[in-house]
Amino acid sequence: MKTGVLKIEIVSDVVCPWCFIGKRRLEKALTLISRPSEVNIAWKPFELNPGLPKEGVDRKQYMMAKFGDLEEVEAIHNHVRQAAASAGLDFEFDHIARVPNTFDAHRLIGFSGQAGLQNQVVEGLFRAVFLEGKFIGDHEVLSKIGASAGLARSKVKDFLASDDGADNVRSEIREAIQRGVQGVPNFRINNRYVIGGAQPPEVIAEFLNRAVSTSA
Repeated sequence: MKTGVLKIEIVSDVVCPWCFIGKRRLEKALTLISRPSEVNIAWKPFELNPGLPKEGVDRKQYMMAKFGDLEEVEAIHNHVRQAAASAGLDFEFDHIARVPNTFDAHRLIGFSGQAGLQNQVVEGLFRAVFLEGKFIGDHEVLSKIGASAGLARSKVKDFLASDDGADNVRSEIREAIQRGVQGVPNFRINNRYVIGGAQPPEVIAEFLNRAVSTSA
């Protein structure tokens, strides 16, 4: 490992609100570390709802089936909104009509890695879901997100129309599960330190500092 380098692998799903919050908390943590470092971030796939159809499902019905009643759903939303607000995010749960299958979104993230644009694409996907209420199961929406991140829109559309990247997404999900990932976000730093969940920035920074020290 090169001195002072932080290699951060983040296992996440783009319909996980805590993953977006975790992204913001990591960004804050990176400003708190005591020594400047080269930072390499790789986003790895995880499916919270692998069995969903391509067209997704009605979100209100999905939440009711999962949590039982509207009061419980609203309590959960309020809790997440508060955590999001502390990270500078204003979640718009009421604008989300359908829960998407995220497999193609993960394919797009993998594809964007070839151009070094994963962070930009992941940011665009999170914003589309939680701030804009867009349905990211739609290839047209994914193509626009890819183009906004700096990818050629025509290439993104051609890629999504194929099965390219599918085997890699499945392989990386299996790998995450085999090494014990059961929930997201999950951060692995320099293949040594693992952080589960969207921990406070100060906690993440502590692990980052340890990783920098041990790589020096």
